[in-house]
Amino acid sequence: MFSDVVPSPPAAPIPGAGRPFPLGATPTAGGTHFSVVSDRATAVDLCLVDPDGTERRVRLPQRTYGAWHGFVPGVAPGQRYGYRVHGVDPSKLLLDPYARQVDRTAYDLDVVRTQGADSAGHAPLGVVTPPPPRPRPGPGVSWEDTVFYEAHVKGLTQLHPEVPPELRGTYAGVAHPAVIAHLQALQVTAVELLPVHATATEPGLLATGRANYWGYSTLSYFAVHPGYAAEPGAELAEFAAMVDALHAAGIEVVLDVVYNHTTEGGVDIPIWLSQRGLDRDAYYLTDGHDITGTGNTVQCGSLATVRMVCDSLRYFAEELQVDGFRFDLASVLGRPSGGPFDPNAPLLAAIAADPVLSTRKLIAEPWDATGEGYAVGRFGPSWAEWNDRFRDTVRDFWRGVGGIQDLGYRLSGSSDLYGQLRRPWASVNFVTAHDGFTLRDAVSYSHKHNLANGEDGRDGTDNNRSANYGTEGETTDPAIRAMRTRQARNIAATLLLSTGTPLITQGDEMWRTQRGNNNAYCQDNDISWVDWTESEDSRDMLAFFRRTLGIRRATPALHQGEFFEGRAASGADSTPDLMWFNTDGLPMSISDWFDSYRSTVQMWIDGDAATGADGTPGPASSWLLVLHAGWDSTDITLPGPPYGSTYVPVLDTDTPTGEPADVTPLPSGTPMTIRGRTCWLLRTEPTR
Repeated sequence: MFSDVVPSPPAAPIPGAGRPFPLGATPTAGGTHFSVVSDRATAVDLCLVDPDGTERRVRLPQRTYGAWHGFVPGVAPGQRYGYRVHGVDPSKLLLDPYARQVDRTAYDLDVVRTQGADSAGHAPLGVVTPPPPRPRPGPGVSWEDTVFYEAHVKGLTQLHPEVPPELRGTYAGVAHPAVIAHLQALQVTAVELLPVHATATEPGLLATGRANYWGYSTLSYFAVHPGYAAEPGAELAEFAAMVDALHAAGIEVVLDVVYNHTTEGGVDIPIWLSQRGLDRDAYYLTDGHDITGTGNTVQCGSLATVRMVCDSLRYFAEELQVDGFRFDLASVLGRPSGGPFDPNAPLLAAIAADPVLSTRKLIAEPWDATGEGYAVGRFGPSWAEWNDRFRDTVRDFWRGVGGIQDLGYRLSGSSDLYGQLRRPWASVNFVTAHDGFTLRDAVSYSHKHNLANGEDGRDGTDNNRSANYGTEGETTDPAIRAMRTRQARNIAATLLLSTGTPLITQGDEMWRTQRGNNNAYCQDNDISWVDWTESEDSRDMLAFFRRTLGIRRATPALHQGEFFEGRAASGADSTPDLMWFNTDGLPMSISDWFDSYRSTVQMWIDGDAATGADGTPGPASSWLLVLHAGWDSTDITLPGPPYGSTYVPVLDTDTPTGEPADVTPLPSGTPMTIRGRTCWLLRTEPTR
């Protein structure tokens, strides 16, 4: 419809037709193969842009399998390029969706939103790039042993005092020995990075002078974000070096990927940077469908999209040795054309069936922006899922809301959600994430404080399930401060000692606050950056996290790979491998579970039944987790034989670091007092 907008001399013919695959720009010894998909195009011009801005246009001579392709001799790595698509709007110089590097992420909003306006010099271009240096393979941590640490490349390192200033906020900063040493001492096994695909601020934010700090606004699914490079243009090499350094330290790398929408704006401010200018209908839902809340939901049922997403994932998995992927708003990937969620939808099936991707950790955020897209527990057997029911149940329990009837499932791996086709590790347990309150803020604020985001407080959820324990926000009151740190330890202990795969949010272990902001997506400042300044509270909290994670790591019973409940342990007495007890030390009854006023539960796990990831038996000790969320102290009786005759305290949230003040063995069958709002972990030797 705008096929003749740009006046220019006819494009020069390309000497060779090249080949349709692989898509993108593939350099060889004699030149570069170019290939791009567009079903709507009547012709496609490859535009080679020189350093002075001079544009040389060559017409791609052939179309095969929907791909326009050609070979251009003499084109080498470092060459900037883009495409003009006749039959759509050739005034737009478009970024190749398969570009392995982008020259920039900024664009001129007025130009790229106006059809017919030439965007040359006003929008990002691709850069012909050789294959990256390949990092060493990952350590291959089993799911049973996995502990995720969610982090932002810039936010994690921007204020780190031991990282040189020139490396702060970069891939090289994450790879710095001081940062890696922190992760190792914490005993996490995988860093889950917020988006590192090249991103650009979406039009709505750009128009108001804000920026998308989190990065959930993808510009390119193949290029890594240049803004995280210490040296301009070296982002791919620095990213590969970061992966290599983390792998050398035994830490896996998982990427948060956003295949549900892009940065190209919605119906209110559509812009033409890449996919929209190539073939809108192949890449985006139309006819008013929007299940992401962005206005440009990706069409996950088209061949072009399925191929692009799988090619992108394989590139990062094979060439850059990435160990896994967390899929933002993953329900969208199972809703082609915006229909009902289908776990066997084309894109989800293609990912799970891929011989490379099926060997990586696949993690779904199992919802989208609509009620119909809430799919927790409904993904296929190859997938793990973020389990928001764990977060909500644990937060509610410790603030004294809702009783315990859902708690048993969450503590033991959520078999109600994953017990049919999957194993406990499929439940990625979390109590905080980038989206929402930090751990400190969840016990310091009863409502969000988001005015700094510029949306008059309309953004961010109101469903925080938080409490301030006497005053809103920061306080010098020692009683309130003590209660807050105590409740934070209770929530963290529940997360780290529950069956499933725990996820920690960056800085929670160091008592980080966002000052009540629960949607800091546009805050590229100290609201979002991790504060590494040491205080008594941060020092104690870090010690608590390290101690608790160390206990988990050394105890197979606390991170088992099978659902215990319902399986008899070995031995003639057939003692169950998981038991629940009330405050009297008696097995929980149905009425106990449904007592909405009950605030105490004891969870016993048989150490004999637990096995490590290699199938070897765990230690002989059994374990008792006692959770008491009541405000006041209460008497409890520890379970007697055959579950235990004496219990040795191992963790006690009544102390700042979790180290019990007294490790004298406690006798079973005798009432003893547990302070209000306290969690105990105790070890017992088998009695049979």
